[in-house]
Parts: sequence; structure tokens; C-alpha cells
Amino acid sequence: MYEKVLVPLDGSALAECTLSHVKNLFRDGSVGDVTLLNVVKVDIPWTLMGSDEAPTKAFDLNAIRKTLFVKSRKYLADIKSRLVCEGIKVKTESLEGNRPADIITEYAQKKDMDMIIIGTHGYTGMKKLMLGSVASSVLHQSHIPVLLIRPESCRSKKRATNK
Repeated sequence: MYEKVLVPLDGSALAECTLSHVKNLFRDGSVGDVTLLNVVKVDIPWTLMGSDEAPTKAFDLNAIRKTLFVKSRKYLADIKSRLVCEGIKVKTESLEGNRPADIITEYAQKKDMDMIIIGTHGYTGMKKLMLGSVASSVLHQSHIPVLLIRPESCRSKKRATNK
């Protein structure tokens, strides 16, 4: 049994595809506590910069950061409420960083997680080289098991339930 499981979410349908698998693993007794992690990327609003690299408008980076964290926490709270209804013990964490894979693997190591469950597009070849993959980086950096969930597994389940 994996007592402590980390589920990184980025707000996409692909990332949330992992949740049905988390629920099934919990029902089977394979998963204990779940931590939902959202990595918040705080970008400088370059559109406010002029051509001479002097800001054309003032901006408050802390206000931008605060807004992004409020949005992240609300998103995770909504997901948490859905999982808690299933009887799953859930924690949430919003962390700032520009390299999500590094944040995910470092968090998993610091918090002694037993497994990471993450969604992946499953790109190969040139597409993989051009787009990169957080899931692929997590897989290669992690020292604990990583369960990669491909979007096809969610689409087939949705089709089966819609019949």
C-alpha cells in the first residue's frame, strides 16, 4: 500500500484525469493519504514593459503573486472537496516555482511520499523534444514510484459510462 501519494495538478483536464485513478486505487486499498500539489508560476507581466525595457505602467508583483495563490488554493479546495466526499484524506499544497518537475520531485522527497500519480500526454519523437514534459522529467528525477496516466485511459472510461 502507498500510504502517502502526491498528485500534481496544473488545472488542466489532463491532470485531473488522474483523479478517477486515485479514487479507484483508494477503493482498492492501494492508496492512503493524498496530497494535491499545484505549482504556481509567477511571471512578470512583460506586456507592461516598453520597448526601452522601462515599464510603461507600474505593477505590483506581490499582488500578482497573491492573486495566483488565491486562485490555486481555490482550485485545489474544489478538487479536495470532491475527493473527501469519497472518504479520502486529502491535503493541499500550492508552491511557487518556474520548474514544476523540480518542485514536484523535491516536495515528494522532503515529505516522504510513497508514490506520485501524474498525467502525461505521452508525446514521443520531435513533439517530445519540442514540448518537453513535466511528467517525463518527474519520472526521470523521482526516487519513488511514478504512476503515469495517459489521457486515453480517461476517454475510454468516459465512453464506457456514457453508453
